[in-house]
Amino acid sequence: MLRINEIFYSIQGESTMAGLPCVFIRLTYCNLRCSYCDTEYAFYEGKDYSVEEILAEVKKYNCSLVEITGGEPLVQNEVHTLIKVLCDLGYQVMIETSGSLPINQIDRRVKIIMDLKCPSSKMMHKNLYQNINYLKPLDEVKFVIGSREDYEWSKSIIDEYSLTDKCPILFSNVFSELEPVQLAEWILHDNLKVRFQIQMHKYIWSSTQRGV
Repeated sequence: MLRINEIFYSIQGESTMAGLPCVFIRLTYCNLRCSYCDTEYAFYEGKDYSVEEILAEVKKYNCSLVEITGGEPLVQNEVHTLIKVLCDLGYQVMIETSGSLPINQIDRRVKIIMDLKCPSSKMMHKNLYQNINYLKPLDEVKFVIGSREDYEWSKSIIDEYSLTDKCPILFSNVFSELEPVQLAEWILHDNLKVRFQIQMHKYIWSSTQRGV
C-alpha cells in the first residue's frame, strides 16, 4: 500500500516537459520542511491505495506521461513497485525528489527531477551529494532560487560537480520571493548553460489551487 495525497490530471508546469498534459500522483509525507514549501498539505493528508487502485485512477485519463511527486515520494519504499509497474505498462514516468534520499534504486527508465536545496530553503544541509554520481543524461537537476545568495551558491555547485556535463540544469525562482525577470537577467548576464523555468501551473490557475 502507498499513502496517496492526490491523483490528478493537469499541465506539466516545470522541467523540460513543461506544457504537456500529465497525470500526477502525489504521495503523502516529506522528510524536509523547506521555507518556501507550497505543498504542506501533503505532509500528512492522504489515504492508502494499492498499486492496482492507483493504476485504475491513472488509466482514467488516457495520458502516457505520469509524474510521481510529493511531499517526498522516496519516503515510501513501495514507490519502487509502482514505478516498475508503470514503466512495464509503457508509461513515460517522471519522479520529483528533493535530493535528500538516495536515488540509486530508482528504475533507470524513469526521468528523475532532483532538487539541490539552496541556502534560503533552510534545508541545504539535507542535500545528499552522492546522488550526483547516479544521475543519467535523461535526468534533470533543479535549483529553486529565492535570492542572490542562492543564485551564487547554485553556480558554485554546478562548477564543483560539473553538472552541465551530466544532465540538464533547471533554475526556478521562488514564487512571490524573487521576480522571474531578475533571475532571467542574472542567467543572461552570466551566460549560464541552464534552463530558466517558472511554475507554469501557478500562472494558469491560482497559485494556491490544489489538483493542478
